[in-house]
Amino acid sequence: MSDFILDHELSIRLTAFFSVFAIMALWEVASPCRKLRVPRSRRWLANIGIVILNTLLLRLLFPAAAVGMALFTTQAQWGVLNVIALPPWLTIIIAILILDLVIYLQHVMVHAVPMLWRLHRVHHADPDYDLTTGARFHPIEIILSMLIKIATIAVLGPPVVAVVIFEVLLNGMAMFNHANIRLPTRIDRVLRWLVVTPDMHRVHHSVEPDETNSNFGFNLSLWDRLMGTYRQQPRLGQQAMDIGIVSLRDPRITTRLTGMLVIPFLQDKDVYSINKRSWKIDREPGDAQP
Repeated sequence: MSDFILDHELSIRLTAFFSVFAIMALWEVASPCRKLRVPRSRRWLANIGIVILNTLLLRLLFPAAAVGMALFTTQAQWGVLNVIALPPWLTIIIAILILDLVIYLQHVMVHAVPMLWRLHRVHHADPDYDLTTGARFHPIEIILSMLIKIATIAVLGPPVVAVVIFEVLLNGMAMFNHANIRLPTRIDRVLRWLVVTPDMHRVHHSVEPDETNSNFGFNLSLWDRLMGTYRQQPRLGQQAMDIGIVSLRDPRITTRLTGMLVIPFLQDKDVYSINKRSWKIDREPGDAQP
């Protein structure tokens, strides 16, 4: 099975990507959650354009990418999972869980470090929220993300099949939980105990700092609940909440490929990165200063 997945890795990922994309796109037309503020054609041209650019860049810089590193660690018997005797199915599950946790922690990091937040603003500056938002990232952030993933795989030593499954899940879930679709409340309530739903992750794209710095998960909702970053709903509700970044509203920047590429180099007027929150501490008279 591993040989089959390795030989057909690209076709498996492309088939999964286009299948999920088609399903989500049709679902968005049939049952949208929010009315779009910008014509879909304008945003999609830019968002899909940056996806193509990132894909070509990754193939140029990392021809083997994450799967190649997994193959190398397996053959060289590198990594923690290669020195612990576990059933293959359990090894795959553990690898997927750890990789998903790393993605969660990476997401928190790009909100916490001002320089990385500048890159990540490209993702949050989308004036609307739909399935293409899930793949809208600056090329530099994509390269850093791949380096983190490769380093994690080098230490962990996951099976090739686990990495392929994780990559397919991550891409598919990113489109699902960024989709502008309406889920019945009961179904959403049940699903979000396991995975990140569109209503759950949409809160993360609010203009409100406390809402932006919540619901960091892309796949499993477990990490937000364990780490205390889970928020059930935006205070204004799913339809009334404002999406995007207050300081980045010019459509010439937020809905054009050239504009998105320069966002990290624009003046940082927003206050969304975690360590730039304003904290007010009430003190009693006579309290010692820290």
